[in-house]
Amino acid sequence: MKRMQLLSDLGPIAQLRAGRLPRRLVQLYLGLVLYGASLALLVRAGLGAAPWDVLHQGLARHLPMSLGQAIILVSLLVLLLWIPLREVPGLGTVSNALVIGLAADATLSLVGPLDDLAVRGVAMVAAVLLNGVATAAYIGAQLGRGPRDGLMTGLHRRTGLSIRLVRTALEVTVVVIGLLLGGTAGLGTVVYALAIGPVTQALLPTFVVALTAEPSASNPRAVSCEP
Repeated sequence: MKRMQLLSDLGPIAQLRAGRLPRRLVQLYLGLVLYGASLALLVRAGLGAAPWDVLHQGLARHLPMSLGQAIILVSLLVLLLWIPLREVPGLGTVSNALVIGLAADATLSLVGPLDDLAVRGVAMVAAVLLNGVATAAYIGAQLGRGPRDGLMTGLHRRTGLSIRLVRTALEVTVVVIGLLLGGTAGLGTVVYALAIGPVTQALLPTFVVALTAEPSASNPRAVSCEP
């Protein structure tokens, strides 16, 4: 029997008042730290970075900043695009913009480049799976979507295009720009792009924290999630 969970789309204050806040905060920040660590591990695998990280790598090659700092910079710039899209950030949104970059830099300082091809392949797969867990965890905390996710959903609502099409267009665009700037794409980029959606979808029902203030039937933006 399938278990139904609901992802609420509450405002930033309502998110904080929706109950189980200590549990949700712990899950949010653990998820974001693991997210940054998984991105760094994928970079260390050397088989191609995640799509947005191809752009971050390219920026880091031309600007005096680390990969994590580039992640933070792009996150803040993407948040500016939320303004015309009328997206409303939450605590998780701001935390996403900062914590992931810091966690990525911390992991890169602890994990050096990997040489053995077999080890790199295992690291690539582990990074994608860990990223799926991290994504499900931070989204399931229900404290606001990340900057890039908000850009995707905002464009979806404004243009009427499908989520899949908007996401694909965004990721192809950032990969192309990143490659032109000197970022690295490869097998890892493709594996990440193809696998992260199904992995996150499969894990999300386990991580969604039920809120005490669930959306009513009149809330058209409530999203059902089934395993």
